[in-house]
This record gives sequence, structure tokens and C-alpha cells, in this order.
Amino acid sequence: MGAEPALNWQDAAASALEWWRDAGVDMLVEDAPRDWLARPAARPELAAATPAAAPPAPVTLPDTIEAFVAWRLGDAAPEAEWMSPRIPPSGPVDAGWVVLTDMPDPEDRDALMTGAPGRLLDRMLLAVGLSRATVHLASLAVARPVTGQIPPEQQARLGELVRHQLRLLAPRKLLLLGQAASRAVLGTDGALPSGSTAVLNQFGPDCAIGAIRHPRFLLEHPAHKGEAWKRLLQLHRGTSE
Repeated sequence: MGAEPALNWQDAAASALEWWRDAGVDMLVEDAPRDWLARPAARPELAAATPAAAPPAPVTLPDTIEAFVAWRLGDAAPEAEWMSPRIPPSGPVDAGWVVLTDMPDPEDRDALMTGAPGRLLDRMLLAVGLSRATVHLASLAVARPVTGQIPPEQQARLGELVRHQLRLLAPRKLLLLGQAASRAVLGTDGALPSGSTAVLNQFGPDCAIGAIRHPRFLLEHPAHKGEAWKRLLQLHRGTSE
């Protein structure tokens, strides 16, 4: 008969303990209850060694309209990562009228409002003696998001930028197209302070502001064209009623 293998109980115990340790058991008995799902506390010496994140340095915006437009179209713009064409404003920078839309339309590539909404805007401007050549056409966002909606987390920043742009332009009359443009300029709900036009001095001396529904909306809901026409005439004539 062969000899029985010698059993080293110390090796066996060490092997068993190693197996339980690999399984996550690190103690046999503990008097106090433990929250096994709680995150482990950071070691004080590591927490003290981690430097606090410095607040981002404020961005100084260009103080001329030409430099500002170049900055808005560059890689520092909020829309730089939207992966869509960035379209500049058009028209003379010293125009008496500024027309502000929300964003480029899907068909826009080199200029703003080149499709059906733009053609409707052209007819409305022509009716009060204006044209693309005599107004400055700008947009709240210089690119169009894939979703067709400005991301909520970027609305406040884009509003700050467009208000700076309007202060540089200092228009005598400002026509806002749609709720997004109105909200960025006038406040949270985009409502005019009184009536359908108002005179504010934050963009220059006595800048008259009027807001209408966007031409995109008017094409889909023609019944609202009459109200938009009324408000455009009021802005043109300088009346509020």
C-alpha cells in the first residue's frame, strides 16, 4: 500500500484564507454594523493633496463688431462643437434696422434665411421700404443644432453674446423673429415690456424693439400673418398701439 500524502494544515489554512480574501471577505467578525454599499471615505492625506479647481478666467469679448463676428465664427464660440456650418450675419453694420433670428435654417449654407422663411421676410421688409441690403440680419446662434433646438444649457450664454453684439451694432430699430430671439433679448418669457413695441436704451439711445412670430411659424400658420404685419408696421412707424 502506498503511503498517504502528508497534510500540512498551515498550508491548507493559508490557502483557504487566500480564497476568502479573493472573494471579498476581509474579516471574520465585526462588532459594529457596516453599510456595505457606502463609498469609502477619502484618505485625509490624499484629500489635502488634491488642489482645488481654479475658477475659469472670464472671457473678454471683442469690442468692435468686426472682431466680435470673427470670434463668434471661430473655435471659441459655443457652437464650435455642433458640427454644422457657422453662418455670419449679413448687411451693413451701421444699418438703422437689425433683424434677429434664432438660428440658421436647415437649407442655409453661406447666408441666413435663404429658403422660404427668408423669402417671406423679404416680402415683409419690402412692404415697409426695406431690403436685405438696408438691414443687418443676425442670429442668436451662428450654427444650427442637429436637433433644431438650442440646447437649454447654452441659452443663457448665447443670450449674453447676442446682447453684446447688439450693443456694438447700436440699432435704432430691432426686429425679433420668434420666441428664442425674443427671450434672449427681452427676458425669460420674451414678452415686450408694454404693448407690441417698446423703446429701450440698453442697445443704444432709444432703440425701438418689436417682436413677431418667426416666418417659419407664419408659413405653417397663415392666420397669424395679420398680427405680424401689424407689429411690423408699428415698429416702422414708431408706435406702440
